[in-house]
Amino acid sequence: MARRHLWVRGRVQGVWYRGSCAQQAQALGVSGWARNLPDGRVEIAAEGDPEALDRLVEWCRHGPPAARVTAVEVHAEEPEGLSGFEVR
Repeated sequence: MARRHLWVRGRVQGVWYRGSCAQQAQALGVSGWARNLPDGRVEIAAEGDPEALDRLVEWCRHGPPAARVTAVEVHAEEPEGLSGFEVR
């Protein structure tokens, strides 16, 4: 079990980024949450198998078709034991 905390910059709000991220995470068996930030970024916390997290991070680098991701900041953290994936 591992945890990644991400901040995604670009055109990532109003393009169904969080909802499609939740679908991707659920398909990969990853738990966590995604939320919009006031500065236009999306913040994501994700926990699960390290390989599944790597796949989710790679997806986050491009997001859904309408998104235009310009940067993804990723930090490894200690898992908190999250279950399910929530759009906040």
